[in-house]
Amino acid sequence: MTQVKYSPLDAERLAKLKSFEKELGSWVLAVEPAAELANLSDEQVDRLRTLEEELGVILLAYSPATG
Repeated sequence: MTQVKYSPLDAERLAKLKSFEKELGSWVLAVEPAAELANLSDEQVDRLRTLEEELGVILLAYSPATG
């Protein structure tokens, strides 16, 4: 079994990721290797995949814990 780990992002890629998090209203975690994505709408998955290609990482979207 391969262990999933955080993918390091430089300042430019982190800024893109933070902007996308704000757009989604969810936190996005950059991990490697690939992990199963949260249940997102088709449009959100398309946007996530586009950003993955731009950043060169696998992204995992999840909702922040409440309470």
